[in-house]
Amino acid sequence: MRVSDPAAIDSVAVVGAGFMGSGIAESLARAGVDVLLYEPSAGPLERSRERTEASVSRAVRGDKLTRQEADDLLGRIAWTPELGDLADASLAIEAIVEDQAAKAAVFAQLDEVLGEDALIASNTSSIPIAELAAATARPDRVLGLHFFSPVPVMRLVEIVVALETSDETVARAERLVERLGKRAVRTKDRSGFVVNMLLIPYLMAAVRMFEEGFASREDIDAAMQLGAGHPMGPLTLADFIGLDVLYAVCDSLYEEFKRDEYAPPPLVKRMVAAGRLGRKTGRGFYEYQPERAPVRG
Repeated sequence: MRVSDPAAIDSVAVVGAGFMGSGIAESLARAGVDVLLYEPSAGPLERSRERTEASVSRAVRGDKLTRQEADDLLGRIAWTPELGDLADASLAIEAIVEDQAAKAAVFAQLDEVLGEDALIASNTSSIPIAELAAATARPDRVLGLHFFSPVPVMRLVEIVVALETSDETVARAERLVERLGKRAVRTKDRSGFVVNMLLIPYLMAAVRMFEEGFASREDIDAAMQLGAGHPMGPLTLADFIGLDVLYAVCDSLYEEFKRDEYAPPPLVKRMVAAGRLGRKTGRGFYEYQPERAPVRG
């Protein structure tokens, strides 16, 4: 007789049905995990459902999934506006706006709703996990699970280990990431973690170079693609990530380390104020066709 593993993560709640939350849910469902995707209003839930169905259909057309596998995947995702529906999840992953107060409020709600053995994780790209764990009565079962966009394609997950995160919590998370077919890297709970702590100074240096007229946007991007072997140039990548997201990460890094290389250049601040956020708004450092601009949560 097969004995189930009480520490296994077989059902996951994803809070936030934007671009990242939907991608996380799709990746979990593809690995055979049951997923509840939560948003309090119907509009984002419907857009998430449409986005996920479109993504899965592309995978079928590209022979990455059979039609039956696609149907099974979609059958493992449920979309709900009721927070109480998440009560039986063994892990909740928060994937909402990059705002500490908003995330802490969600963590407090999840702490009340979830079972006492459930884990709570944040997909934050820069906010210290300890500050979110403080909103709960289970800091030993709180950690960061930072996925990268687009989630179904990108194979890295940063596991952020806060001061009170237990070894068991980390081990459970690592087993889940392995099940997803992704590579987990552990990082201490410092703003930016591994990737953004290295990436942000590079991207901001490219913005300053463009801002000062040192080189054109096309030449800056071409130089890093052809000279350094990068798949896309830094300004194209900034547009893909979203200038609002980068601005929030810069603020978090600068607040923690007070180093000039993390400070957002004035141009980024003005682009955000003007709504030029990159691909998702159709205009950033470059212009994009609206139908090709992905929505990011």
